[in-house]
Parts: sequence; structure tokens; C-alpha cells
Amino acid sequence: MKDAVLIITAVVLTLAAAGAIVRIAVGPSLLDRVLASDVLLGIVGAALAIDMAVNRHLNNLFLLVALTLIGFIGSVTVARFVSDRRGQANDS
Repeated sequence: MKDAVLIITAVVLTLAAAGAIVRIAVGPSLLDRVLASDVLLGIVGAALAIDMAVNRHLNNLFLLVALTLIGFIGSVTVARFVSDRRGQANDS
């Protein structure tokens, strides 16, 4: 049963990662690419969490926290950058 669940989660995460990579490559706007990279970081974080749960260890916990912080800070930074650019465009 455990092996079947691992295979299903691996397939789902792989398909989600492939979709995110396609959106990063094709995405028509900067926001699409940023959102897709944030989703990709979330998928990597989910894979790390699943690995820790299955193997019952906390070796990847610091990496998981670092990925989460990088994703959050990157998303907030881009959102502020885009909102500043849109505010300047409306002022003109």
C-alpha cells in the first residue's frame, strides 16, 4: 500500500512540475513565470516533506524552510515591483 501511494504522489508531483516548467518557459508575462516558479518551489518542498515523512527523518527540514522563505520573499518582491510599475504607468 505504501509503495502505491508513493508511486501515485511521485506521478502527480512530476506532472505538476512539468506543467510549471512549461509555464515558466512559455508564460506570456512576468507574473505567469513568477507564479510558476513559486509553484515549482512548492512542489520541491512537497517532495522533500514526503521524503521526510516516508523515511521518518528531519534531515531536509532546514532545506525545506529555506526553500519556503526563498519562495515567499521572491513572490513578495516581484509583486511589489509589479505594483510599483503599474502605479507609475497610471500616474503618467
